Amino acid sequence: MKEQFILQMQNITKTFPGVQALSNVNLEINPGEIHSLVGENGAGKSTLMKILSGVYPYGNYEGQIIIKGEEQKFNTINDSINAKLVTIYQELALVKYLDIVENVFLGHEIRTKSGGIDYQKEYSITKKILDKIGLYVSPSAKIMQLGVGQQQLVEIAKAIVKNAEIIIFDEPTSALTEEESNNLLKLIKEFKEQGITCIYISHKLEEVFKISDTVSVLRDGKMIGTYPAEELNEGKLISLMVGRDMSHRYPERDHNPGSVLFEVRDWTVGDPEHGGRNKLKNISFSLREGEILGIAGLMGAGRTELAMSIIGSYGNHVAGELYLKGKRIFNRHPKAAIRNHICYLSEDRKGNGLVLGMNIKENISLPNLQSITELFSINENEEIHAAEKYVKELQIKTPSIEQKVKNLSGGNQQKVVVGKWLMASPTVLILDEPTRGIDVGAKYEIYLIMKELVKSGMAIIMISSELPEILGMSDRILVMSEGEITAEFNHGEATSEEIMHNAIGSSRNE
Repeated sequence: MKEQFILQMQNITKTFPGVQALSNVNLEINPGEIHSLVGENGAGKSTLMKILSGVYPYGNYEGQIIIKGEEQKFNTINDSINAKLVTIYQELALVKYLDIVENVFLGHEIRTKSGGIDYQKEYSITKKILDKIGLYVSPSAKIMQLGVGQQQLVEIAKAIVKNAEIIIFDEPTSALTEEESNNLLKLIKEFKEQGITCIYISHKLEEVFKISDTVSVLRDGKMIGTYPAEELNEGKLISLMVGRDMSHRYPERDHNPGSVLFEVRDWTVGDPEHGGRNKLKNISFSLREGEILGIAGLMGAGRTELAMSIIGSYGNHVAGELYLKGKRIFNRHPKAAIRNHICYLSEDRKGNGLVLGMNIKENISLPNLQSITELFSINENEEIHAAEKYVKELQIKTPSIEQKVKNLSGGNQQKVVVGKWLMASPTVLILDEPTRGIDVGAKYEIYLIMKELVKSGMAIIMISSELPEILGMSDRILVMSEGEITAEFNHGEATSEEIMHNAIGSSRNE
């Protein structure tokens, strides 16, 4: 045993029914370093971390976990916490109706001599921790009153109060703004200076290079290697992750869309949470046949609200007009939008795009049951045929169409959502953050699908927070700020700086 390592995972093997998720994986982490773990979805990162944190108990896997030279046999998450190892997950584990203090000490309350909870002492400790991590709100504030970035800091406060010596960050910035992400990365670097060891999992490779000392790469359940971050570049790291050259991040295609297919005219939408205020203001744009129209902007700019109002699922006092193929249409609710062949792929695929407990076949057919129903009975042969068709066309990796979607990787889950909307035969497909939370290999597969769809004549509106994606995939780019369109660029005209300049609204303030 090499005691210079604070953590070792030796020969870890984990098998699920019919699938070997991990095969003899070895991971060694130095004390006080920021060690990134990268790989495509399905590579085994989450499984490895669930073993490390006690989600998968000892005996359900082969191999050893060694912390500070001592073998650990975690049977519960609390066992790993007692070993001063804490995980901060992408999906926050906070009770929104409780306040910050109650969340920070949940399950680890400080007791008075009489057995009650010493809230004042908990409050005082929480206040000091919040000041330390830069969350300047009252410890008695309810979680529901906080933004996502602030909630992420509460999760970090929970780790600090448990005196964590090893913190695992699992996709911590996936729902954060750029400013919030940068603040979090700065905080992680401060943890390193304090001697805390950090394991960082992210699909955002620019973040990996910003903060990592060391990078380990998993592929297909095997450890490909561990490298000093300074010896890697993005191209080399991507090749290690996917096992093939990925120098071309976006598929080549012609940027020559056809005639106008869809129009939004003078679109103004009231904010349902703030009466008398408009969330969207006098928006007008067109969408051409075979075009990918990218919509960029900061969080809160109104991009998702625009998409949801177009399909009739958001807003008060909607004014303006929609035209499809020159004919005015009315999408008073999502069913009407689907009938008009306008479909929306939500940015939250797990919350709004899929029924995780249902299988692939059921998820694909769910919004399309009317087309395969005869005399109040589903034609199962048609349902199977449709599911198998889209599994094949979209190259969804699954042993069967009966596989529950919760057991698929993020990229394959996203393909299932695409499949269910393709079954609805859309003329206009709105993709909201189509590659959020999926790896570079799966992203490229989604891009190829988009390329084929527009090649067939479909028109796509793509909302994305990733500027390289906007620049690489769009025929035309609209930039939004505070509910308005502030700029428009044709393919090849825009730069990241110009997009950001217009996204922050500076063009209107000069």
